Amino acid sequence: MNEVLKVRREKKGHGGKTVTRVSGLPLTGTALADFARELKQRCGTGGALEDGDVLIQGDQVERLLTLLAAAGYRAKKAGG
Repeated sequence: MNEVLKVRREKKGHGGKTVTRVSGLPLTGTALADFARELKQRCGTGGALEDGDVLIQGDQVERLLTLLAAAGYRAKKAGG
């Protein structure tokens, strides 16, 4: 797992709602869906998969950085 995951907060294109996007996960198919489900449960909110990225509702950047580090991924905050 040498890749660095990007975690960023987005608002544009989501109907004015804030979402947090995790991109660069080296998972596909059911492994990605299962990991996304776990992240949503840990954040206590909904979310979705979009083009291989995980979208979590709300501003969850700091919480996701902690969860991803605990899962053994290198992640950093991207964007503003």
